[in-house]
Amino acid sequence: MKALRAVTGTSGGELARCAGVSRSMLSRVERGLASPSVETLERIATAMGVSISRFFTQRAERVDFLHVPAGHGIPVDSLAAATGGRYELLGHLLSGDLSVAPSLVQIDASDETPAALTHQGLKFIYVLSGKARYRYGPRHVSLGAGDALLFDASAAHGVVRVDEAPMNYLCAVFSLRT
Repeated sequence: MKALRAVTGTSGGELARCAGVSRSMLSRVERGLASPSVETLERIATAMGVSISRFFTQRAERVDFLHVPAGHGIPVDSLAAATGGRYELLGHLLSGDLSVAPSLVQIDASDETPAALTHQGLKFIYVLSGKARYRYGPRHVSLGAGDALLFDASAAHGVVRVDEAPMNYLCAVFSLRT
């Protein structure tokens, strides 16, 4: 459970709030110090966008599949604050040591301050609508509908300026679990 939460960058407080459980209960469950009810596990699984069976399945026997209906992604407030827009997690899967976390990002405007997000893994971005300047390390590129980026996310990156709002893009982060 904690590994799934870590992949999304969601804090324990955020997950507890979305699941309707106390932060202390979530922490005890993640550390194996409490045995939650099936109802509590179901609320946590729903908030994470996974099936409750995910908590009990052996990795070798799993076949991961996740469907997130339109408008039912998980808002990620911490990333929204960092990007200046709305960040909706569309799911996350762990397969062996590989973690994949796709999201939908919408930025209506920017303060024209170069973004400086950094994290582990590879990031793929596909622009759905809008136009913006995007920073990757010292490079700046113009992005518009249909453009794609693939890069090592350990370098500073992010939207620098929105030229045509709203800027909507799909983003997927691929990383190795440590």
